[in-house]
Amino acid sequence: MDRHPTTGPHNSLMHWPDAKHPLRLVVNFLVVWTVRYSPSLRLKNWLLRRLGADVGEGVAFALTATPDVFWPELVTVGDHAIVGYDATLLCHEFLQDEYRTGEIVVGERVMIGAGAVVLPGVEIGDGAQVGANSVVTRDVPPETTVAGIPAEPIEE
Repeated sequence: MDRHPTTGPHNSLMHWPDAKHPLRLVVNFLVVWTVRYSPSLRLKNWLLRRLGADVGEGVAFALTATPDVFWPELVTVGDHAIVGYDATLLCHEFLQDEYRTGEIVVGERVMIGAGAVVLPGVEIGDGAQVGANSVVTRDVPPETTVAGIPAEPIEE
């Protein structure tokens, strides 16, 4: 996870134009909006690759699944992974005195359930599963199922 301190009396979100050029953010937003609502998996993957995300073969982003808008280039999704309906891959977080960025790496054949949130700096190992509406705050080992807030391993 990379830390980026901000100065002055305002919270770090007030400094977002220093973090990402506004025009780049507009382009990212429009492309991510298209990714969220397009029914075409092929188009979604192609668009995400144009934004710099590393998207493997056969990846499925469900409707309204949201890759990071500010730093899509920090997203890696392995072959045949599924990012479920309304799931979010968040590669940044704005805090009071700093913002943080971190890569998200989703392994091959991972399944991320509907409404789950994956926070910055997390790696989800090959074949892992994330339960619906979970919040993934730390790495998930391969072939492990996690669920909850924060996501913890569960017995199958």
